Amino acid sequence: MKKSRAGIVQWAMFDLMRWVAAVWVLVGAVGTSGAEFPQPASKKGLQVQMVDDALALGVKHAAININLTGLVDVHRQSGNPAWTSGGQIYHFQKSYLESLDRQIKPLSDRGIVVYLIVLSYASGRPEVDKLALHPNYATNAPNRLGAFNTVTPEGRAWYAACLEFLAHRWSGTNQAHGRVAGYIIGNEVTSHWWWCNMGPVSMEKFTAYYEDTVRLFHAAIRRQAPWPRVYLSLDHHWNIRYAAGDDQQAFAGRPFLEAFAARARQRGDFDWHLAYHPYPENLFEPRFWLDKTAVPHPDTPRITFKNLHVLTEFMRQPAMRYRGTPRRIILSEQGFHTPKGPEGELLQAAAYCYAYQIVERNDGIDAFILHRHVDHAHEGGLLLGLWRNRPGSVAEPYQKKRIYECFRLADTPQWREAFDFALPIIGLKNWNEIPRHP
Repeated sequence: MKKSRAGIVQWAMFDLMRWVAAVWVLVGAVGTSGAEFPQPASKKGLQVQMVDDALALGVKHAAININLTGLVDVHRQSGNPAWTSGGQIYHFQKSYLESLDRQIKPLSDRGIVVYLIVLSYASGRPEVDKLALHPNYATNAPNRLGAFNTVTPEGRAWYAACLEFLAHRWSGTNQAHGRVAGYIIGNEVTSHWWWCNMGPVSMEKFTAYYEDTVRLFHAAIRRQAPWPRVYLSLDHHWNIRYAAGDDQQAFAGRPFLEAFAARARQRGDFDWHLAYHPYPENLFEPRFWLDKTAVPHPDTPRITFKNLHVLTEFMRQPAMRYRGTPRRIILSEQGFHTPKGPEGELLQAAAYCYAYQIVERNDGIDAFILHRHVDHAHEGGLLLGLWRNRPGSVAEPYQKKRIYECFRLADTPQWREAFDFALPIIGLKNWNEIPRHP
């Protein structure tokens, strides 16, 4: 059938628009230079519990947990927002979304870079867990944290829709709900039995699963916004695995990163980045400068603040780069315990001061996000907060610790006045003894 001239022009315009849309999706899928990623004034960050206090502290980066099993609405209740993906309609819990809005928006409105730590907890609801948790999730897993079900068609479709929806809400052009700049996929996956459970599994099989999952999430996010970053999450074990687990429950970070990078290149590289947790070797000993298993060479058992430059040097290798450019690193969760006794708060504060100055002198690190805001009663006895919790409560703020003022002033002109007490504790004469790293 013949077309009129106007019809030909209309079809040509349609084809052009379709081509432009295809190119846009392709750019989103493979990544961009990240030119739109915000560049805050400092690296100071916090896993935020109290938004108003975080603003008073002057944080520049904030990490917030999001539990995707708490987001799904499999019953399609009236009033819950819907999202169409792949020809299917998905529904999400309005009340949970609004609770996250109340955290995200006041932070991002003040220019704070917000990262979501994307998790899926076992919910105890069979219809939700079957959809969201990996089919091999072990019901006796500690912490109830499951690997994402990105292996069944239903699970893959739901997770793609979910990440599209989140990116549209918080990373798209409409900032009515706040702005999210980074998505951290899972938690400490090198110790997967505890933090990203898919049952007993070899490093090779877990790497294949996780690379595919991160790729799926990355593509879904980039279909809605071309600039947010997507991060892998690793603990401080570098050339050893977590000692409490066997080789089917945990593995070392370095070989995992090498295997992940190699698999990503084989399948078509994309711009993933790294969220690392350089806790001290002993979580109950804040004096990380005493760490014996953190040594300054690539074969180090652990990477802590003592030898943080080993990580940034490793990530600058050609095999770890994306299109010739080093991937970005954030320290998304780490803190310092407050030992019992009169010197406990002093040691915790000194450790923070030293760590902050190490990070400040390492250009390969974008953010130092402290964990926690308030001591938590269910954290195995660790007291990591800027605040003490009220006796008998889980995490109700009660009393500021010595570290609080150090944190508040860390990126201000008064930082030396707040930090210099730590020099004799650490064993330094001045802060310039800390080397700089590109």
